[in-house]
Amino acid sequence: MEPAVLGSKLASSLIGPLVKKLFVQDGPGAGMADRPVRLSALVSFRGEKRTLGEKDVQRLAERIVAQAVESPGEPPFPAEEQAAVAAALARRLLALGDLDMDDVQAVRLGHQELAKRLNYGSAADGLSAVDGLSADACYFLDSATEWACLQIVDFFTRRSSFVPRTLVEQSRYYAELIARVDELISRVPRPDARDTDFERRYLPYVAAQHDHITIYGIDLRDSPDRWPLEVAYLSLEATTAQEAPPEALPGERPAVTTGRLPAEEALLTDSRVLVRGDAGSGKTTLVQWLAVTAARDGGRIPYVLPLRTLIRTGPLPPPSDFLRAVSCPLTPPEGWAERVLTAGRGLVLVDGLDEIPAADRNRTRDWLRSLLAAYPGNAWLLTSRPTAVRADWLAQEGFRELALAPMRRSEVATFVHRWHEAAQAPEYEGPLLDSLSTKRDLARLATNPLMCGLICALHRERRGYLPTGRKELYDAALTMLLARRDRERGIGADLGEEARLELLQRLAYALVLSGRTEMDVDTAEGIVERCLPTVGSAQGDAATVLRDLLLRSGLLRQPAEGVVDFVHRTFQDYLGARYAVEEGHLDVLVGHADDTQWEDVIRMAVAHARPRERAAVLRRLLERDTPRLTLLALACLEHAAALQPEVRAEVESRAAALIPPRTAADARALAEAGPLVLELLPGPEGLTDEEAHGVTVTASLLGEEEPEGAMAVLRRFREHPDLDVRRQLVGTWGRFPAEEYAAEVLDHLHRARLRMLCESEEQRTALARMRPWPDLTIRGAHRVEDILAAMPAPGTVRSLTLSDNPHLTDLSALLSFGSLNQLWVDDCQAAHGVEHLRALPLTLFGCSGLADVTGLRFLRSLTSLTLSQELPGTALTDTLPVDAPLEFLFLGAHSTDRTGLRGLESLTNLRVLSLGPLTTPPTAGDWRAIARLPKLNELYLNAKIIRDFPDSVAHMPELPAIETLRVPVLLGTEDLSGLASRLPGLRSVILANRTGHSFPLSRFARLFPGAEVSLDRR
Repeated sequence: MEPAVLGSKLASSLIGPLVKKLFVQDGPGAGMADRPVRLSALVSFRGEKRTLGEKDVQRLAERIVAQAVESPGEPPFPAEEQAAVAAALARRLLALGDLDMDDVQAVRLGHQELAKRLNYGSAADGLSAVDGLSADACYFLDSATEWACLQIVDFFTRRSSFVPRTLVEQSRYYAELIARVDELISRVPRPDARDTDFERRYLPYVAAQHDHITIYGIDLRDSPDRWPLEVAYLSLEATTAQEAPPEALPGERPAVTTGRLPAEEALLTDSRVLVRGDAGSGKTTLVQWLAVTAARDGGRIPYVLPLRTLIRTGPLPPPSDFLRAVSCPLTPPEGWAERVLTAGRGLVLVDGLDEIPAADRNRTRDWLRSLLAAYPGNAWLLTSRPTAVRADWLAQEGFRELALAPMRRSEVATFVHRWHEAAQAPEYEGPLLDSLSTKRDLARLATNPLMCGLICALHRERRGYLPTGRKELYDAALTMLLARRDRERGIGADLGEEARLELLQRLAYALVLSGRTEMDVDTAEGIVERCLPTVGSAQGDAATVLRDLLLRSGLLRQPAEGVVDFVHRTFQDYLGARYAVEEGHLDVLVGHADDTQWEDVIRMAVAHARPRERAAVLRRLLERDTPRLTLLALACLEHAAALQPEVRAEVESRAAALIPPRTAADARALAEAGPLVLELLPGPEGLTDEEAHGVTVTASLLGEEEPEGAMAVLRRFREHPDLDVRRQLVGTWGRFPAEEYAAEVLDHLHRARLRMLCESEEQRTALARMRPWPDLTIRGAHRVEDILAAMPAPGTVRSLTLSDNPHLTDLSALLSFGSLNQLWVDDCQAAHGVEHLRALPLTLFGCSGLADVTGLRFLRSLTSLTLSQELPGTALTDTLPVDAPLEFLFLGAHSTDRTGLRGLESLTNLRVLSLGPLTTPPTAGDWRAIARLPKLNELYLNAKIIRDFPDSVAHMPELPAIETLRVPVLLGTEDLSGLASRLPGLRSVILANRTGHSFPLSRFARLFPGAEVSLDRR
């Protein structure tokens, strides 16, 4: 019965006087003399001035109920329940004395919410107001309570003190609001107009300063030596440390990604990123791209900070000196950089951790830590060679580590095409691509933009002739850069090729010995001056000769005033190693073998050395008896064309102790030794499952560098039963030619618990030629008809994920998958028609980013539901299929923004509730809704909720029925101490750390003495 209908039975003239008796008479004034008077002091049955007792309130309730029953029309409930209804109503009215609010707050709350408070209050002592009553009686009781509260609110507004008290409350509220706004303004001052004016000049300067790169070799024959970044930039991929995806938890979306993403998108998901990459892999170009993009978008203010420049000037600079340290000619307003970083608007790009001496890295880390602590909220990207700093160097600061992946064949082809297009030499493109496909040694070198550029340049300059080894390639490149460049331009050279080479390698060796990549001009001139007497063709003083090297060599440059360096670290290492061999300094090189900065120098030295010298270097490396130096010796074999057989055998034998790799980390370290490792990888016979997995990880990592050899290794494991091995074989598909890898490896795999990821058109075509895959993920822009064409038997698909597909609109197109029982649709923003899916035998459905999810309520066969998007309506019951036998529910980002958990108690079959990274804190009402679930015994609580909404978690009620608690994505700093008391029935606590973070399990285990606490390492 609605309150309006009940009002026809209980006229205001009758119920008003009865309700009025519940309150004492008020006095004059605004109630300002003392603190606001609470309701407990206003009711007439409590306090010192009581005029009613509890029995009187009971009689008032009886009169109200009697008038409703005796009024004309159909009785609202059976007559035998009249006494029980009156008793329940009395308890609710008596609950007025327990409400901790005043009359102004009660009016602001409204009569309906006030009625709910009375209902909760009357049940607080375990006296449920509805026990044993019929549905009609309960409905009448709720309606009568609302009508009584309507009269109560009206009574409050008529009190003599209400209006002045309301004005006082409003005045106090506005005064408090003004004070808070003033405080906010003082904390976040209005940006100075000078800042805005300066940024209008600074951002175009950054874009212009970094909007170019050098494409090696194109600068011959009057072509420009710099090219626009958007023309020459090649989007490379970065990989996370994890190669095989973890197994999904029950009801959650299966992970199928191999951890690869476009490098320039690294900061879209993480604000702190450390990018590792080999020499020439494109780290600095990536920094330039991010800087130019940010400068043009205007969203963040970029600071490009090459460490080789900063370390040279002395102490590392504070933000106020960032621009001065990199020789920016613009002068910012005082305090500008601090204001930018304090507001979290900065994009700090720190390039070249590997280009500073090891002795300076600790103070560099201290410098970074102080900046991170002082200026949170900004975006940070650091670059380094792979082994320059250890894996957890900045893990505690929340940095995600990525590695620039070697170029795929498709990326090499794209680079070659752009290079020849920019060089206006299309006639050489086809023959070079053919050579890269057929010459294995050459293809092994084309793994990064630097080497690809050199190969393209040499191929054009030699009209199709190409060297076959790295040493020959560098020898040819140096000849081109040192001699051919000036000759092709018709410019006379004061120094010959040999003279230039002699001077350059001495400069390079000096940098190698100092552990730096830059030197002062004065230091460089001093080295040149000491060398001049031995160089007969040199004319002029040291400054003149150095200037000639800067202008003509193509290898040396002046990045800032008073500084010289090599155009790339690779040339420095190559030339420094050449000089060390000529001077007999191999012992010096081996003495620095523990320093990762010397690795490439030692490799190049082995390439330059004579056979006897090579043998001595390799024996010295083996004598140190460390895994890294053993692998370094193994890597050196690639450059040792001539070597004593017994030395080669000893190196390979010692390396065999590291093979097979026992862990994924060992496998990644082993892959750094190069493709020679493929010849030593065993199996699968005689290997443990862990060793077999390690071998497949190593071979996978070498897939782009040596696809044929890597595929030959992986082919041997295609019948292996271990799940991790099979997942690795599936996850590395993207590194190989799609159809060939599908035929040789994928189509032979046992499908159980294995999910296939299909992204490209080539993979989709190959999918059609394989045996059916029951579990599939199709990612990207694929038309539905093309997807169906790739599956001759769509009825065999049991589990399907469709993601990032703008072509997917009407979900009724999926009805061809007639046996589908699990479906995820993610980030398909045009998709609608969820209601059509009721024709499928779905037991699990998950979605995020759909255009319309109103049809969810028709999916009545679901037992599991996963949601990560905003839901329409004001309660979960407006959208969810409340009549489905749901046992598992996952709620992710934005899913509760509008609805909260209102209506959750309607899902009476729910056994597992998983709360993901919610964007709205759970309210007290939300926790109560969880507490009302009768079968709930397992709770997933994403650690982000604990970190972001500690106050909400602190108000969690006791949930004694929860036996299992899972807390994923832990950083290790969260406070879980309050959960044990609120979950007294726990038997199992399962924790999972966020990637890159670790913590001792004992820290949390002692918080749950009555439960088994474990760490999920999947």
